[in-house]
Amino acid sequence: MKGLIINNSLALIKKNFPDYSDEKMEEIEYGLVGLYLTITKTIIILLIALLLGILKEVIIFMIIYNIIRASSFGLHATKSWICLVMSSLIFLSIPFLCDLLTLPIWLRITIGIICTLLIFKNSPADTEKRPIVNPKRRKIYKVVSTIIAVIFVILSITLTDKFLINSFIFALVIQCFMISPFIYKIFNQPYDNYKIYQLKEN
Repeated sequence: MKGLIINNSLALIKKNFPDYSDEKMEEIEYGLVGLYLTITKTIIILLIALLLGILKEVIIFMIIYNIIRASSFGLHATKSWICLVMSSLIFLSIPFLCDLLTLPIWLRITIGIICTLLIFKNSPADTEKRPIVNPKRRKIYKVVSTIIAVIFVILSITLTDKFLINSFIFALVIQCFMISPFIYKIFNQPYDNYKIYQLKEN
């Protein structure tokens, strides 16, 4: 099914834009595959969440987490089944913890400060297939990610809803792992991929 949808989409794009180079088509294919996997993965996770009776909580946490991930990026699994397993573990288990745990304010502040510093240090974390080479873009992503992290910390110490408080904290913690050199090393993926292109230019 995936191959059929991707190939038909690429054929349609090539027909309408015949001047696109092979490199451009490879970029489009990568984006289409990512979009397909994201949509199918999300549908599966939401269906499981519905069966478990935590659909609302999962949707809320997904939104919060993807806000910080959108600008700081992070690790992508090399295989779709690994991505599905990892995403399912995160998005189906963390909402349960967010409902159960009560974090004291001093712990929220401590975790928040540490996570904000790590996000400032490590974001944006690119991938081998999609390196963020442009220095200006990297700087913008870093600033935006840090601002979002600060906002998350502020919300986690000012809100009264336990689930939302924990969601902001857990989103920061998970994203810190997803952009860390440590997690890239565990999954045997190259880190700071943009530097390879900078070396080629020099």
